[in-house]
Amino acid sequence: MGRMVMVDEKFCFEEETQLTVHKTSVFYRGDGFVVYNPKGELMLRFDSYYGPHGHPLPKDELVLMDATGNCLLTLIRKKPSLHQRWEGLLGEKTKNESPIFCVHRSSIIGRSNVVVDVYGDPSQEYHIDGSYPHRCCTIYNTSLESSSKEPMAEIKRKVDPSTHVMLGKDVFLLCLRPGFDSAFAMALVLILDQMFDDADIDDDDTKEDPTHVALDSSS
Repeated sequence: MGRMVMVDEKFCFEEETQLTVHKTSVFYRGDGFVVYNPKGELMLRFDSYYGPHGHPLPKDELVLMDATGNCLLTLIRKKPSLHQRWEGLLGEKTKNESPIFCVHRSSIIGRSNVVVDVYGDPSQEYHIDGSYPHRCCTIYNTSLESSSKEPMAEIKRKVDPSTHVMLGKDVFLLCLRPGFDSAFAMALVLILDQMFDDADIDDDDTKEDPTHVALDSSS
């Protein structure tokens, strides 16, 4: 599969890449996420209280920014929606801006996966399987023609390389296949974080979800 560019070419890596994601403390104003590249450089960020230019954000709106605070994607929760539907806009929200993708649960009953529809390309669809609260899930590119699916990104727990101890769920890895847009992948992480509540999972529960598939496994 070639490059999957949703935001910008600069967010697509030539090789398989692991980004480190930090979910910042929920106990102080300005909590959110920061994302670091393999060199330890700040790459992406999200502040739950403020968006670009320091403006307060509406309750049902998320803004993914680059390291300097430029808006990359605006994510909007659609209401009412039993399937927890979200839409993604490129850049800042404007009056006439059209969404480029939408995210929703496949079912409102029982356990379900998450579906990502890309507007403008009916053949392109992604499924997210696994358990986000466990930080153990995979983003698949699916083919409607052949019913096949290919893992493109994976969310998994991070292990401290010096102590070999698994870190808490507030620090995890976002593992990307070559050519897959990391800003788009992080936008999906932000939406998953809104859809699923970490409070339902014990922090010491490190059991992997049975639907988890590693990026290097055969599909």
